[in-house]
Amino acid sequence: MAESDPGAKSRFDPATLARLGRVRDLAVAPCGTWIAVDVARPDADRGRYVGDLWRISATDPDAAPARLTWGEFNDRTPRFRPDGALLFVSDRPRAGDETKRDQVWMLPATGGEARPLTDEPTGISAFACGGDRVAVITAVWPGVPHDAQRAHHDDRTKHGPSALHYTRMPIRAWDHWVATAAPHLVVHQGDHRRDLTPVADREHREAPWAFSADGRRAIISHDTTATDRLPQSALDVFDLDTGEHRLIECPPCAMLEGLVISPDGRYAVGELHARVKGQLGRPTLIAFDLDAGTARPLAPDWDVHPKLFAIADGLVFASAGVGGQTAAFTVRLDDGAITRITDPAAGGSHHTLRATPDGDIVGIRSRIVHPPEVFRVERAEHRPPTLLAPLSGFDPALAAGVAVDDFTVESPDGSPVHSLVVRPPTKTPSPALLWIHGGPVGQHEDGWHWRWNALVAALAGYTIALPNPRGSTGYGQRFVEGVWNNAWGAACFDDVMAVTDHLAADDRVDAERIAAMGASFGGYMVNWIGTRTDRFRCLVTHAGIYRMSTFQGTSDWPAWFILQAGCPPEDPAFDLHSPHRYVADWRTPTLIVHGERDYRVPISQALMLFEDLDRHGVDAELIVYPDENHWILTPRNAEHWYTACLAYVARHLAPKGEPAG
Repeated sequence: MAESDPGAKSRFDPATLARLGRVRDLAVAPCGTWIAVDVARPDADRGRYVGDLWRISATDPDAAPARLTWGEFNDRTPRFRPDGALLFVSDRPRAGDETKRDQVWMLPATGGEARPLTDEPTGISAFACGGDRVAVITAVWPGVPHDAQRAHHDDRTKHGPSALHYTRMPIRAWDHWVATAAPHLVVHQGDHRRDLTPVADREHREAPWAFSADGRRAIISHDTTATDRLPQSALDVFDLDTGEHRLIECPPCAMLEGLVISPDGRYAVGELHARVKGQLGRPTLIAFDLDAGTARPLAPDWDVHPKLFAIADGLVFASAGVGGQTAAFTVRLDDGAITRITDPAAGGSHHTLRATPDGDIVGIRSRIVHPPEVFRVERAEHRPPTLLAPLSGFDPALAAGVAVDDFTVESPDGSPVHSLVVRPPTKTPSPALLWIHGGPVGQHEDGWHWRWNALVAALAGYTIALPNPRGSTGYGQRFVEGVWNNAWGAACFDDVMAVTDHLAADDRVDAERIAAMGASFGGYMVNWIGTRTDRFRCLVTHAGIYRMSTFQGTSDWPAWFILQAGCPPEDPAFDLHSPHRYVADWRTPTLIVHGERDYRVPISQALMLFEDLDRHGVDAELIVYPDENHWILTPRNAEHWYTACLAYVARHLAPKGEPAG
């Protein structure tokens, strides 16, 4: 829970946003009476977010939360053993080892101090518990005995050599190079440690996995490289009692993106993304019978992009974007019958779903005007959710007067384009910000966003339009496919301009004072807008693609970009919608923002754009965060990002002839 601030009642600004508690994860106690919640906060230096574990009532919204852990350690990912002991990940030091390594720690059910359960030489990146076993993902150096791993890791980390040697792609992921030490799936039972994947190299990097609640089975995606140089998944199944290992094949050119397993270890369900030439394709659910070693489609006609969370009582818990919301669903494991649990009229976004022993669902819920909190809902169709505890420290009065509504416009080809709009508490026409989401496969939703927070901008006096143009999920796969096959600057641009026309015609908006802003694909679209029109007062492009062919070769996932383009980068058509080809037509003042550790959209894109705008005499500014990646994450940097971006648009959206206030 965030610390109170005497001035917080009267304002909501970037500093207030940075101080809020961030509800990240939860687990329901076996008794069903309480929930352990992971809440992050800025550390004492505001240099990073660290997690504390909190205890809240599972049924009584008026019961006071209680802090279970505190200090400058990052305690997170709560999970319960059947005996009621609470396990979690922490970077607190172990006795005799002051190096910060993430390990699994335990708070006994009977009370007392936390104690470590694992001592992996390189630390762990994820864990799950089942029965009296704990499964972890840990990096293992090849060819080094287990008892020499720690010394080898520490020596290489401190003294080198730092060289990385590759024989095939990919070689980077988001903000890090693919390491020599490879992820292994390791199971601990008391003092016994068993590496289930002793010769793993690339098979389980970035791989979804799951561990059954009875501790009998572990599953993990087993990836090889398909003919299109992208992952081809199968499913590794490990029986911990018998020692049996089985590999269940998936369809060709298909990748598992999420996995859940039934409590008894009999069944599993995955998110399967099959690649089809000329299409992005829709992720579908695949059900595995782990005893029989078979797989079958589950709810194959469900036209959403689902996110899996759990299996309980023969039901799969999932969320999916639908028309600007993220709703909670159950899918019956036997026949694929789908039930939408959360009430559409209640709005909001729901995720991290868990089952309670008495048959309800708990999870994390947010809205544009309220940060994430723990909610509970009956396991029945269209039920209203109930918030259980105010762990963020947010005062709802801060959002007083801010209104959220939506509108739908028609694009030039006749397609309906839905947008959310957030309005400031003012009676006079306000300047407006058009925020274009990333992906491009994703959506703006009625949910809280830590990195692009509409409430901060609305309370700074802006109307914010949040369009869901071509490529957005929640409107059917045909709409998503509108950005595939080298079409980024086509229908999506037309959609965004149709939304802008509607925004400019709104008498609550000052049509002469509109800015366009976006990140990642949204940054690309801002760059494309810069070459197409000068109707906006200014542009803000964060981590945006500018020169497509050079982006493809330097991004961390180059094969995927070739797939979506439908042609190789040496083909002149590859740069059909590349903004750099038309930079001579750019007139609009532009702020470029980028993190230097961004390997998804490398900083070279920002540098080339800044150079070309400067060369063409465009009023341009560049902000670089050398220690950030695709997102600006640390508290001080995030606060600076908001302050700098809002100051920039304030300067350019001031009424003509007047300085920014």
